[in-house]
Amino acid sequence: MLKEHNATGDNRRDFLRKSALGGLSLGMMFNGNPAKEVEFLSQKVKRSSSPSDLKITDLRIATVVRAPMTCPIIRIDTNQGISGYGEIRDGASAKYGLFLKSRLLGKNPCTPEMLFKDIKQFGGHGRAAGGVCGVEMALMDLAGKAYGVPAYQMLGGKYRDYVRIYGDTPTLPDPVEFAKKMKERQDLGLTFLKMDFGVGLLKNHPHTVVGGLNTDYTRQWGDPPKMKGNARSYSQTKHPFSGIQITDEGIEIMANFVHEVRKSVGYEVPLAADHFGHFGVNTAIRLANAIEKYRLAWLEDMVPWFYTDQWKQITEAVNTPTLTGEDIFLKEEFIKLIDARAVDMVQPDLASSGGLIETKKIGDYAEERGIPMAMHFAGTPVSFMANVHCAAATENFLALEHHSFDVPWWEDMVTGIEKPIYKDGFVKVPETPGLGIDLNEKVVKEHLKDGTLYFAPTEEWNEIDSWDRTWS
Repeated sequence: MLKEHNATGDNRRDFLRKSALGGLSLGMMFNGNPAKEVEFLSQKVKRSSSPSDLKITDLRIATVVRAPMTCPIIRIDTNQGISGYGEIRDGASAKYGLFLKSRLLGKNPCTPEMLFKDIKQFGGHGRAAGGVCGVEMALMDLAGKAYGVPAYQMLGGKYRDYVRIYGDTPTLPDPVEFAKKMKERQDLGLTFLKMDFGVGLLKNHPHTVVGGLNTDYTRQWGDPPKMKGNARSYSQTKHPFSGIQITDEGIEIMANFVHEVRKSVGYEVPLAADHFGHFGVNTAIRLANAIEKYRLAWLEDMVPWFYTDQWKQITEAVNTPTLTGEDIFLKEEFIKLIDARAVDMVQPDLASSGGLIETKKIGDYAEERGIPMAMHFAGTPVSFMANVHCAAATENFLALEHHSFDVPWWEDMVTGIEKPIYKDGFVKVPETPGLGIDLNEKVVKEHLKDGTLYFAPTEEWNEIDSWDRTWS
């Protein structure tokens, strides 16, 4: 005991002696100027250690292309020197995010749910939600950094240490070559696959498509010229209004694509399907029944998500699970589908559904009613990591989409995370604060959209010029 007391006393005297010498040294160094002494002593103090005093000071955008999509990355800066990153959904305008800047300046980012409620009126289904969701990601990144916790912790903790991903694979016109491409995906270590195959594959097969003479049914995307006698182009015509049907021969050809893929990858790996084309409920049911024997994980977006009754009709007529949701903004429309038992699974895209907190709510509602949740994603590692945190925190999660296996520099866009980001079909959930990543400025600059700069100033968006309250 005496020895311990003496050691304690010696330590205390040593500390006082060194403190005095330190003070003397500082006094000599700064000529007794207290302000300079304090500045020197606090130079290594964490500046972002006062979350209640954190304020948003800026919002800027850097738009990346060929990732493989065009994706505007949001950076929100603060008065304490920390920044948060989010992402506007692939294919959406950067202006969806810039428009929100004036409504965020001066606010505390550590209240992400409250700020989301303030700005969610400016979001809409599909890409129109991109700005609101990208801001929410950046707020969650900032709040996590300010509190020193990973984003999943602010969602209630995690159910898993690793998040399963599934590989999306664009179609090829030859079924055997397409099967080889799917096998290449599997050889990356993926344990879940998805194939694109649709009515466009029948272009060179006569007697397979009814109603295709006046319709460019090979173009599901873009905005090609209007159809003669129709108000819109095929790509902009909703499924029930296209007039397209597929003959038995056409369905047999399409089913053969699934046959070749299954023969190549086997049955141990789940296999989902997407991008069938624009045709009505009856044709959707006939196609679904023709490929039932291949035991697909799900049939995705066979009709637009808002046709609840038609989805219910398909779901009740087929034995393969049905799924939709990548274009839905907010939980309310998911609730309608779930309560109607219109689909077997839901698949929000976090960059459209409302960000991390809202997507977690969607997953929880589905889980309570026995509905699994997959997650759609096509963007940069910024949005990807937001998805990873949300997936980790959601119990009924199945798998997260990954679109960028063919982009060699995709992972290089970010730092601060263990590489490779995905390994053997899974992503390790990071334990670092916020989303767990930072940007690699050099790589991002190499892939900016032509005519744009890396987080250029955005002062023209500083001033709010409207009254936003939605009630009287």
